[in-house]
Amino acid sequence: MFETGVKSIGVSLKNGSADICVWAPKASTVTCRVEELDIDIPLTAGRYGYWHAGSDALQEGHSYRFHIDGEAYPDPASLAQPDGVHGASKVVDLKYPWRDEHYHPPALDDLIIYELHVGTFTASHDFAGLVERIPHLLALGINAIEIMPVGQFPGERNWGYDGVFLFAVQHSYGGAKAFQQLVDACHAAGIAVILDVVYNHFGPEGNYLPNFGPYFTEKYSTPWGKAINYDDAFNHGIRDFVLANIRMWFEDFHVDGLRLDAVHAIKDFSPKHMLQEVRQLTDSIIAERNKPHYLIVECDLNDRRYLDPLQDHAFAMDAQWIDEFHHALRVAAGEERKGYYKDFEGLKDLAKAYEKAYVFDGNYSTHREKFFGTSAAGLTGERFIVFSQNHDQVGNRMLGERSAVLYSESMQRLMAMAVMLSPYTPMLFMGEEWGSKTPFQYFVSHSDEELIKAVQEGRKAEFADFHTEGTPPDPQAIATFEASVLDWNDTTIDGHQRMLSYYTALIKLRREQRALGLLSREQLHVELHKEKGSLILNIGSEDQQLVAILNFSNDRQSFTWNKKGNWTTLLDSDHQEWGGKNHTPSIIDGTIHLAPASGLLLST
Repeated sequence: MFETGVKSIGVSLKNGSADICVWAPKASTVTCRVEELDIDIPLTAGRYGYWHAGSDALQEGHSYRFHIDGEAYPDPASLAQPDGVHGASKVVDLKYPWRDEHYHPPALDDLIIYELHVGTFTASHDFAGLVERIPHLLALGINAIEIMPVGQFPGERNWGYDGVFLFAVQHSYGGAKAFQQLVDACHAAGIAVILDVVYNHFGPEGNYLPNFGPYFTEKYSTPWGKAINYDDAFNHGIRDFVLANIRMWFEDFHVDGLRLDAVHAIKDFSPKHMLQEVRQLTDSIIAERNKPHYLIVECDLNDRRYLDPLQDHAFAMDAQWIDEFHHALRVAAGEERKGYYKDFEGLKDLAKAYEKAYVFDGNYSTHREKFFGTSAAGLTGERFIVFSQNHDQVGNRMLGERSAVLYSESMQRLMAMAVMLSPYTPMLFMGEEWGSKTPFQYFVSHSDEELIKAVQEGRKAEFADFHTEGTPPDPQAIATFEASVLDWNDTTIDGHQRMLSYYTALIKLRREQRALGLLSREQLHVELHKEKGSLILNIGSEDQQLVAILNFSNDRQSFTWNKKGNWTTLLDSDHQEWGGKNHTPSIIDGTIHLAPASGLLLST
């Protein structure tokens, strides 16, 4: 229940009757047109711009539109858009026979996250295909999947960030019921579900919100046009809207966590920031359901206020993606220093990322041309999510190349090791675990010709700073989408099988060491050996220690080993088992030898 007194938004069913609510603060008349019955249900104006009605006529499966002063539009809080973003809304009953009463998601510091896009994860392009691959995820050691946005977007091909109906699960993926079945199946297998949600902008096609009320403001500009109205007149409409959406995902779909896209683009100077309201609502839902629910943000500000507690007048998010670890890792692995990579010095900055989380914590950024960032001191490691690739970092390359195309197999194994041995929460991107070479390209399926042209031209302009030759694939072409669908037959090929075995062993090792209390940020000291292109990670206490030597150079490197005690090799990324060349003991006559682009983990 919100401060405005609104209990639900859109059309909800209870005991065979429909409760109808829509926000249209400047409308003179509002009716709900039920298309199958050819009837109009008049709504009554209430407080704060809300219109209400109750009806026994409107039932599950019925199609409807709202008429605002005589003009017909889909419901902004529609639960289904079977005919696309321009079609009628459809009534859905979200009741579901859940089997997950006893399921509790893993603690934040135990998560192994696997990011995926439903449309390209399998050849069926839907939730059912994902359910079929749950055994693969379990065998790999994954205990949380992060799903790119599923709110209804134009057409059937989109990353999901062009969604315009935040409550309607994408129809081509299977819709609401199929998504509930997926979450239930994941919980039965012990896998948490994190959903990517977008509260910083709406897509350009099918966005009918301005026809209902002032959901947007001209006070601020964003890369997507007018900013969402979180702090101007009538801002309670969109704030209620977002809070209702969050409650729906947690309560009606049993989602375990939300990843909030680009929160730095949320413009809000209200006394209580929108994210603080999101935190408070989530805390109340946690108390009601007696289960954890995580709030993870993508944030480009290196601002600890997003993670600090509410009592410090901060936003108290549980965790954030940290791109800077990725950027430093990629430059250490050989990425050219251009575009946003030009700010990063490779090994030196990777060492800092291991110990400090933020590479830019108040120092000068040449890319941004300003001093940038805050210190992350005191924030525990699990609150930062790290990766060697994700949908942005792959898909925002001009050709959508994955690491398997850009780097040798040995370097891929080393990069994975660097992520899994970090004191942070690790995340994989779908197909990474077997070294998939299938690209993940940017794709859309708009119907407006001018918009299509604008997207195509914008995609070309996006790579100007990278000075890349050639042109990007056409985002609108179905071939671009089809080229991005994972080929699961690859997992049966020897080289890919070896990479999959390596990732499985690495994840198992990560989980075992975390269980022993190791791999914590407080117990990590990093040695930079710049002349050898290597880092040495010293992890643990006097009772138990881990040492990881990571050689990012193209040369064989040797290190004198004079540590006391009995040391055993836990993992050698260059071992023959994974397709490497090493089959000799790791320490010979007090010296450790590492092959090019390889890592070694030892333990007392």
